[in-house]
Amino acid sequence: MQHVLALKGYDGKWIESIVDLAMEMKKDPGRYSAALRGKTLAMIFQKTSTRTRLSFETGMTKLGGHGIFVDWRTTQIGLGTVGDEAKVISRYADAIMVRPMKHETVAAMASTSRVPVINGLCEKYHPCQALADVLTIKEKKGKLKGVNVVYLGIGNNVSNSLSYACAMTGADFTLCAPEKDPDSLDSEELDMLNKTGHYKEEPDIEKAVKGADILYTDTWVNMEFFNDPKFAAEKARREKIFMPYQLNKAMLEKAGPQANSMHDMPAHIGYEIDEYGLRGERSLAFDQAENRMWAQMALLVKLIG
Repeated sequence: MQHVLALKGYDGKWIESIVDLAMEMKKDPGRYSAALRGKTLAMIFQKTSTRTRLSFETGMTKLGGHGIFVDWRTTQIGLGTVGDEAKVISRYADAIMVRPMKHETVAAMASTSRVPVINGLCEKYHPCQALADVLTIKEKKGKLKGVNVVYLGIGNNVSNSLSYACAMTGADFTLCAPEKDPDSLDSEELDMLNKTGHYKEEPDIEKAVKGADILYTDTWVNMEFFNDPKFAAEKARREKIFMPYQLNKAMLEKAGPQANSMHDMPAHIGYEIDEYGLRGERSLAFDQAENRMWAQMALLVKLIG
């Protein structure tokens, strides 16, 4: 049994096998319409979601299975221990996807579950997004090895997972960020990345983006804090620091005509990205959003098919 709490620990061959299976499914979805017949995915959300919920639930339907949406607030998880509740849920479902506030929550669930547990996003990792991202890159560029991916903004959970997926599959990843979100720090993963020869940090924007094949960004403020009055001062501080790193038309022109823009969404126009970066002809953001479904379908078949 495999859990996917992060991509850390999985090699490039495994990651690319998910990508290739997703591409195969996308070309011929009918072939896999009964791949998970009779299977159930329990989807537990402590955080809000659009893409994660819809892509997992729709993906299970396309595979002949069933996804059950569970709002954390409507359950007894807060009354019992997370581990005990996960042990019970794993006796009903064939897999559990959880979107927790903290990584320790999904780890606690995995420690007692007898079925695979998938991390749908925590403060440290976003493995499902990274799988969709490398799928999108391979679709657009025809390969992963040697593709130059530059991540602009703040180092965070998204950059953690994306950098690992890129480096392990031979894509060259550059983090161009003036700082990292303290909640997302993972020194063990950083050590692993530095040993691959496919990861570097370059704070100089001009040096980082020149010749890039992909320019990627994410929100500078975690979604749960974006409209939180208690976080207003920190939000304003970040806006000031990160504005030079905005993924915009000028940034794409600096990179060159080969560059495409990516954003995992939801996006804040005028902050980390401009209108052209998100919706222009060089954007892959909406392909990424669709590919969440295909990548997760492939992952589910790999885990429980």
